[in-house]
Amino acid sequence: MRRVAAALRTREARVAASVAHQGLAARLWSVALGCAALHDSVPDLAPDTVRWDPEGSAPDDLWLAEVRPLPADAATVAAVVLHGHLEPLSGALRARHRVAPALLRGNAASALAVAAREIARHARPEAAARAARLSGELLAHPLLAGAGGRTATGFRRRSCCLYYRVPGGGVCGDCCFVRPPRSSPRAPSA
Repeated sequence: MRRVAAALRTREARVAASVAHQGLAARLWSVALGCAALHDSVPDLAPDTVRWDPEGSAPDDLWLAEVRPLPADAATVAAVVLHGHLEPLSGALRARHRVAPALLRGNAASALAVAAREIARHARPEAAARAARLSGELLAHPLLAGAGGRTATGFRRRSCCLYYRVPGGGVCGDCCFVRPPRSSPRAPSA
């Protein structure tokens, strides 16, 4: 988190934890949903096969040691991404940085919605339809349900990722806030 906090120029560990969580969620959802939509299979993203270079920059910082294809259904994608990575990561972040569970659910749902939107913008119509169907099923999963919802313009989350607390930051396009809330100065957290 120190590296993320330094890059963001924030002293709030929970802000860095939230942004790091959302970045990893985006990478994992993009791989799983993109493969499901384009190839009708998902790679097994078991933690022992995923490699990550924290010094790298997206998209080169995440890769697989080996590719083992799995079925492209919502239950498998949820098992691979939500249960395999995001749920354990969320538990660790909540314990260490006191990040709210709803915030982390919002991050995961937002990253999934963005992955589906980008596939819809750039993929063939049949792949875009598969991504939309699968992301809809995943957003209804108990770990994501209620974190946000589809709108006429995309997705709106019901929580905030705290990016507005980054110096020079603001609200994201899917934030629950229309403008950054006023915040009182806080003591730096470790």
